[in-house]
Amino acid sequence: MKKYWLMKSEPDEVSVDDALAAPDATVPWTGVRNYQARNFMRDQMRMDDGVLFYHSSCAEPGIVGIGRVASTPYPDPTQFDKKSPYHDPASKPEQPRWMLVDVQVLRKIPNLTLTQMRARPELADMLVLKRGNRLSITPVEPKHWRAIVGNP
Repeated sequence: MKKYWLMKSEPDEVSVDDALAAPDATVPWTGVRNYQARNFMRDQMRMDDGVLFYHSSCAEPGIVGIGRVASTPYPDPTQFDKKSPYHDPASKPEQPRWMLVDVQVLRKIPNLTLTQMRARPELADMLVLKRGNRLSITPVEPKHWRAIVGNP
């Protein structure tokens, strides 16, 4: 069964425009260093799951693109790169700690800001709107996907 996800990216690291400019509009979702978010990618995400591409840590955080999961999970190469801010010296190539998936952006949308999401009663219980939620990846209920994107 198809699932839906909200995936946060800081636009100065990878913006929706960067993703659209990449080959096949596809980028590896590198740098996730939270176990719960990693587990979502490793254990639950499947090819063609829907993705809400979200800009975080910027002037107007919000959903800026619609995409899909474009790969099965594989080891995040940044964990082995000593020059990367995401380097993890405890992770070994034969037993990687951090995984990623590729995300393909299908289209850019006008920024659906947090303020706009909060103003829509049908989105009130979205995880991204819950107090204290800081996860970079959260599941999205089909009803929320439909409210934002339309029918799956």
